[in-house]
Amino acid sequence: MPPYSNLVSDSTLVQETIDLLRVSGGRADASQIVDVVFKVSHIDEELAGLLVGDLVKDDRRFKITDGKTVELQADDCESTPLEELDFVVVDIEATGAKMPPNRIIELGAYRIRGRRIVDNFLTLVNPQIPIPRFVMALTGISNEMVKQAPLFAEVVPRWLEFVEDAVLIAHNAPFDTNFLNHEIARVYPGHRMINPHLCTVMLSRRTVPGLINYRLDTVAEHFSIPIFDRHRAGSDALATAEVFLRILERLEQQGVRDLASARLFQSPAVQQTEAGPQPQLLPLVSGF
Repeated sequence: MPPYSNLVSDSTLVQETIDLLRVSGGRADASQIVDVVFKVSHIDEELAGLLVGDLVKDDRRFKITDGKTVELQADDCESTPLEELDFVVVDIEATGAKMPPNRIIELGAYRIRGRRIVDNFLTLVNPQIPIPRFVMALTGISNEMVKQAPLFAEVVPRWLEFVEDAVLIAHNAPFDTNFLNHEIARVYPGHRMINPHLCTVMLSRRTVPGLINYRLDTVAEHFSIPIFDRHRAGSDALATAEVFLRILERLEQQGVRDLASARLFQSPAVQQTEAGPQPQLLPLVSGF
């Protein structure tokens, strides 16, 4: 297991174990897990404990007691007050939108703590494959620029240490987090980041209804936030961080206090729009 607390196994068996524990009230015997997940019945309790223990070792989502009972640990992050959380706002640039075969060429991130930007992480990355012309034109990042840049394998230890247990924030978060986890799995096979994440596209739709679209440029312009070097990871991540800080203010004004509530929040205007116009009821008429 890599020595980073925010990396966990991406094994299907581990996920099936989590699913079983969730439907079992958060706790199950190791022998039951071996029966359901490993598809092995009538196994010795001690051996079952060893098998499951090896499967979930060093994974903070699990706790094993008495060598045979497995518990799913509660994610305290979801109920932690927003002002007590660290957020890392991240943006990546890549050789293309689909992975594989594409690779990251730049990684930028800003840490938010106590509603202030307190640190940053900025680096070019050598993708070890040519950068297409349209990407060079879009980003301004050339093959020559990344030639002497570190490989992702050299970057990832510093990245994981920088992120630690922070909540990841990105504009179109699934794209950035999936790309990062794909690259991480190349270095640490079978592992991914466990950090929870929020998407500022989704949050913007729910807190700032009525914009013509929710591209970063549009949302940033709404908040009068400049983007000095569009489609560069550092500049886009900084603009996204400023957008997220404005969203946090709006969430606070609406009484949203924790991560779980932020995920579920919808402004009254959004709720009314989604509900659609209410049908007009015709008056009852008699006369037949």
